[in-house]
Amino acid sequence: MKQTLELKLGQKLAMTPQLQQAIRLLQLSVIDLRTEIQTALENNPLLDTVEQEENLTEPETVESDNEDIHSIENGTDKESANKEESSASNDTNDVFEQGTAGDELKEDYVWDDESYIPRTTSSNNRDNDWSGMEIDSRNSSPTTLHDHLDWQMRMLPLSANDRLIAETIIEAINEDGYLTLSIEDISQSLSITHDIEIDEVVAILHQIQSFDPVGVAAIDVADSLHIQLRHLPEDTPHLDTARSIVDKHLDLVAHRDLAKLKRVLKGKSTALSGAISLIQSLNPRPGSFINPSETRYIIPDITVKKVNETWVALLNEEALPKLQVNRYYQSLIRRGDNSKDNRYLKENLQEARWYIKSLQNRHDTLLNVANEIIKRQQAFFEEGDEAMKPMVLHDIADALELHESTISRVTTNKYMQTPIGVFELKYFFSSHVSTTDGGTCSATAIRSQIRKLVEAEPAGKPISDNRIAELLSQQGICVARRTVAKYRELMSIPPSNMRKSLTI
Repeated sequence: MKQTLELKLGQKLAMTPQLQQAIRLLQLSVIDLRTEIQTALENNPLLDTVEQEENLTEPETVESDNEDIHSIENGTDKESANKEESSASNDTNDVFEQGTAGDELKEDYVWDDESYIPRTTSSNNRDNDWSGMEIDSRNSSPTTLHDHLDWQMRMLPLSANDRLIAETIIEAINEDGYLTLSIEDISQSLSITHDIEIDEVVAILHQIQSFDPVGVAAIDVADSLHIQLRHLPEDTPHLDTARSIVDKHLDLVAHRDLAKLKRVLKGKSTALSGAISLIQSLNPRPGSFINPSETRYIIPDITVKKVNETWVALLNEEALPKLQVNRYYQSLIRRGDNSKDNRYLKENLQEARWYIKSLQNRHDTLLNVANEIIKRQQAFFEEGDEAMKPMVLHDIADALELHESTISRVTTNKYMQTPIGVFELKYFFSSHVSTTDGGTCSATAIRSQIRKLVEAEPAGKPISDNRIAELLSQQGICVARRTVAKYRELMSIPPSNMRKSLTI
């Protein structure tokens, strides 16, 4: 094979470390960014907060005064000393104006100030709206359902075998409070290593079913409801009818087949209504009383206020610490010094400036995007969801001359506090549906219309998806039945047959 040389022309996109850092910070939420900033403060001695810097300067002032007094006593020229300090400071600055590190920084950025304080649209708009939005730092472990049941089990005088059975049953209970294993499976697994009969498992199971919350350790929904009914006083109205429905006809209640239920039971309407109301008062997921739900903390990045009849976006400047370059460590850097310590300080100074600049760019971009969203959705802040206008990422990207991927990063996990609630920035973006007059209507506005129609429907005769589509068509909104069903499911609204009232 003959070897030849071939010349190819190509393009390759290389992301600088500064750009990678800016992109990474841009997509972080406020809570994640707090953690990121704290890590940066711990790893970089040249990076400091404004508060820390102020605290550090106070004792230095005292030391400076003592030194001045000492110099006067010793006949030292104070003015000459100040001139030397000023000269040393100028030499330090020359490192970044004439040296290698300074050239690199000067090419990329212009530094007016070596600190970053988040800016708002007006310096007079600082208030205490965010004073109460600090996250509770206490990370105490909540009590789980297993812990709750285990605590009750240990209060009983059980033998070693009974305790083993109880522990096995409790471990087989899921977060909803139901057994994930059958009694036979539990008995077989225990009989391998211990002499345990199935009757012993059943006996312990009945004891656990009397634990709090009532209805726990049930096999299925019907079993759980039956256990809860069993613990009610015998003089409870319509108790017998409710037990009969749960034991034999629970499927008719689930399907809202009230006519057939009335025929099967041959009871009075009043008794059936009371029994159904009693069943509805029970909890089909008894474990939900104990199992803690994870608390999701949201700190808004942007707040929206009306200033001079115009809605404007304000940056939540209290959410993040104010950063700046540590002046003390910066003063230790000397030009022409190639020692290990001096190179370490130079590198960290450069990284600190890059980090501050990246944070500033993040918040400037966020504020610009928020203001553009508000500009296009003015009607939403006045009238609510029904006035939401169609808007996609390309609209904002084109207006701000940014890439759509940048807008996507800015609007993900970023929240805006408005007078009508807290919304993720992505909430304001939605597709559009054509109207009969040639205009467009946003999907958010359509969902709001569907919700209003469902809320206003008769309890005994809910409207179908097809009927909702017809009502929307009368308002000039052309949507298909499947589109209505899609939007209804997104709002967690059950179908019409499941919304029918159980009253007889």
